[in-house]
Amino acid sequence: MIGDAIPWQQLAALFGGFIVVMGIPTAVTGLVVWRLKKAIEERDAAQTEKNKAQQELVLLLVQSTRASIALGEATAHALQRGHTNGDTEEALRYAAEIKHRQKDFLAQQGIQAVMED
Repeated sequence: MIGDAIPWQQLAALFGGFIVVMGIPTAVTGLVVWRLKKAIEERDAAQTEKNKAQQELVLLLVQSTRASIALGEATAHALQRGHTNGDTEEALRYAAEIKHRQKDFLAQQGIQAVMED
């Protein structure tokens, strides 16, 4: 029996079985990596959207601050002169516009947050 040779069909079957057995862990690993990649891409897309919303909020806050300063300056000038010359009305319109844009943005973000959960 020691000198008996293994027929090539049995050798081929053993080799084929070995390949199949080695392929199963590779396939499982491939599926796990694919799922991980998909989860990371989804998280990155959500983070990108969140960053965009944060940038828009910061812009609205800066505009709100500028509107408040413009309204304060117009009011101070009106008090100095004892009457308005249109600066106050223009500053009021600007402040109201920014206030409404900020309110609309925050409402939209609140609705999106509710819809996502």
